[in-house]
Amino acid sequence: MVVLHVLFEHAAGYALFAVKEVEEIGMLLPQVEESVLSLAKFNSMVSLAAFFPFKSAQAALENMNAISEGVVHADLKLFLETNLPLSGKKKPSLGVSDAKIGAALQEEFTISIQTGGVVAEITRGVRLHFHSLVKGLTALAASKAQLGLGHSYSRAKVKFNVNRADNMIIQSIALLDQLDKDINTFSMRVREWYGYHFPELIKIVSDNSMYCRLAQLIGNRKELSEESLESLEEVVMDNAKAQSILEASRSSMGMDISPIDLINIERFSNRVVSLASYRLELQEYLRSKMSQVAPNLAALIGEVVGARLISHAGSLTNLAKYPASTVQILGAEKALFRALKTRGNTPKYGLIFHSTFIGRAAAKNKGRISRYLANKCTIASRIDCFSEVPTSVFGDKLREQVEERLSFYETGDIPRKNVDVMKDAVKEATDVAAEIKRKMEKKEKKRKKREKKLQDANGEANGEAEVENGEADTPVVKKKKKKQAAEEMEVQAEETPAAENGAEETSAKKKKKRKAEAEVQAEDAAATDNGAEETETPAKKKKKRKTETVEAEETPEIPVSEKKKKKKKEAAD
Repeated sequence: MVVLHVLFEHAAGYALFAVKEVEEIGMLLPQVEESVLSLAKFNSMVSLAAFFPFKSAQAALENMNAISEGVVHADLKLFLETNLPLSGKKKPSLGVSDAKIGAALQEEFTISIQTGGVVAEITRGVRLHFHSLVKGLTALAASKAQLGLGHSYSRAKVKFNVNRADNMIIQSIALLDQLDKDINTFSMRVREWYGYHFPELIKIVSDNSMYCRLAQLIGNRKELSEESLESLEEVVMDNAKAQSILEASRSSMGMDISPIDLINIERFSNRVVSLASYRLELQEYLRSKMSQVAPNLAALIGEVVGARLISHAGSLTNLAKYPASTVQILGAEKALFRALKTRGNTPKYGLIFHSTFIGRAAAKNKGRISRYLANKCTIASRIDCFSEVPTSVFGDKLREQVEERLSFYETGDIPRKNVDVMKDAVKEATDVAAEIKRKMEKKEKKRKKREKKLQDANGEANGEAEVENGEADTPVVKKKKKKQAAEEMEVQAEETPAAENGAEETSAKKKKKRKAEAEVQAEDAAATDNGAEETETPAKKKKKRKTETVEAEETPEIPVSEKKKKKKKEAAD
């Protein structure tokens, strides 16, 4: 008996559903289509076996990218290994919506995979009732997850190397073709408009851009004289042609024109000339973009034809996927289908006809050389699409091969073998790529050095600003220190006379009484010791605060003076 499980990939995570009575459901497919719309009936057929929610938006994006490319992600593999009953009597069968991921799963697990029929209807029902089948998931949360993943997936698909953006080439070649048409139309309008006044100029000057510049320069033909011959020569780059314009202006059959009409013609001519100059700038831009994105294709077939091939294919990647037979008739689809419809001859070439090789080949060899050129174009586009470092080495070598094949058709000279040419090309390309990488590393080092210098300069500027702020603060500190020093000096000055008076009093007492002398000497010694300490402390502790110094100086003075007064009274008695 076969047990069918259906894998459903949602923005919230992977879900595995078990399908009941597979054979009956397969036989009653119309009834299944009807019951899909009803949740109660659908629940009787399908039950949720397992659900694996994605941990983050990044994990969801990685899994969806893997599924879109047909690769089995590690999360999906672990989920199926854990929840799909691979061993047992009942053979498991897995239903998936995409055949690409189904083939990858079949290789990974060696189980039978179903994609169409009843699986498609069950998947449709699961998609409709998914938020009801999974517990804890609301319709709002499911829609938010889908919206967020959709934005992330689209953003990831759009992101690519900016320097190798082939859509810029597609837009520029489309604009170039449009400009060619517009310039041609506007030039014909200028010819017709200015031809009323100076009809002979149309036959003398055939180039559209040159005609517009001359119409802007000449203006009224009656004002043209020998003095304006030099300016005419600068535009037409030919002395004889400038002289013929001057002569034709004197004998012209054109009608007279009013100044206001002439001003409008000159303004319109100016616009056409500016468009022509912009077209040249755009062509140069296209050349530079092609050298960055597809240098080998540009070297082989030219920038304009290569850009048209990329534009017609849609992208460089699509062009690289095409076989040589498709590239050969790319751009000739109408002729191909007309030939298939009428059973006529199919076209030999499409857009590659605009290359110089097919024009140089003989009529009988045009088909051969177009087939050979399409083959080389395919190789060049694949190298450009998948190479890391863009170089034009392979394009130059392939161009040499096409030249040799042309000469072989004309003269019979045997060209070199493709193997030998490609060996030389690979060797040369590796050397060029190494040189380009070395230059890029050098540029990166220079850029890092510049950034480091800028950081150092910013750091020094910040340091100088801090130093200036510090200098602004220092005068206040110095003033405070000066005040403290002055106060300490005053205290010392007060202390010194008190010590001298004490010494004189002690000497007078020694003469009167011997007993009192010993006591007075002891007291004087103590007083002098205290005085010495007082005089030493300010010198040693200048950095101490004012309050500490004042307390240390005042405390020994008070008891000494009181004792001396008592001794004087005793001596007097």
